[in-house]
Amino acid sequence: MNPIRPALLALALLLMSGCGALTAVSEASAPRDAYTLSPVVAASAPAAGRGHLVVELPSSAGALANDRILIKPVAFQAQYLPDAQWSEPAPALVQTLLVTSFQNLGGFRLVGRTGAGLMPDYTLMTELQEFHAQPAGPDAKPLDIHVSAMMTLIRESDRRIIGSHRFATTALVQTDQSADIVQGFDSALQTLLREAVVWTGAQAR
Repeated sequence: MNPIRPALLALALLLMSGCGALTAVSEASAPRDAYTLSPVVAASAPAAGRGHLVVELPSSAGALANDRILIKPVAFQAQYLPDAQWSEPAPALVQTLLVTSFQNLGGFRLVGRTGAGLMPDYTLMTELQEFHAQPAGPDAKPLDIHVSAMMTLIRESDRRIIGSHRFATTALVQTDQSADIVQGFDSALQTLLREAVVWTGAQAR
């Protein structure tokens, strides 16, 4: 047997392995488009409010605690969009949108986040439970966007829980394009934010 042939085969395999590694590194370092979402905007002037509200940073599972856009091809599998990401980690993004939505719709004199130096009358704690896209049926598309959160409102004067409620919304996306998926997230989250603001205001009365 010609000893050169095994050597050439080994070299070819090594080069192929190297190309695969370089491709993986290239894909990992490729820039991703960053997306944000929109808060709820009041149709008229914000309602006058009283009391101070602090919105804590939502807690979340590890798959959500980053700036990647989560896709679940099947129930127990977590993947991320390769060409898109959130402008900040998902829990921080939701916190920002909650604060801005409360400010836009009124109901409280002041609204801020933890660490802003605000002495709160109420604190809103949130567990971000779902913030992902998944196939709506057996095919890869359309996609269902799932957004859900458990919210708990605490009265600071006696540290009493005055309300706790789970919010869950969905939106249907017909394509697997990143911009369309983000629009679906925006639609679902808009519904959740509005419901959360109304509920929180009612609990604090």
